[in-house]
Amino acid sequence: MAEPTQIVFSYKEVVECLVRKQDIHEGIWGLSVKFAISAANVGPTKEELRPAAIIPLMEIGLQKMEEENNLSVDAAKVNPAPIRKGSSPRAKVKG
Repeated sequence: MAEPTQIVFSYKEVVECLVRKQDIHEGIWGLSVKFAISAANVGPTKEELRPAAIIPLMEIGLQKMEEENNLSVDAAKVNPAPIRKGSSPRAKVKG
């Protein structure tokens, strides 16, 4: 069987991985990207130059969002906080 040469992720899958990596357990978080722009003259030869825009991707990150959409996830659903021993909701109170 051939080895894959490309693996593609949805926006939600990327956000889910970043939420887990940052150990975030609450709130709605979405994908954030930052682009820059610059220009250059490019072409196949010196006589066939054309002005062109260069738009590099500078950052990929997370940002808080108000509601879930195709770019966001609820951290409580995709990365629930671990349950600590001794913090049972049924713990008896001494009185």
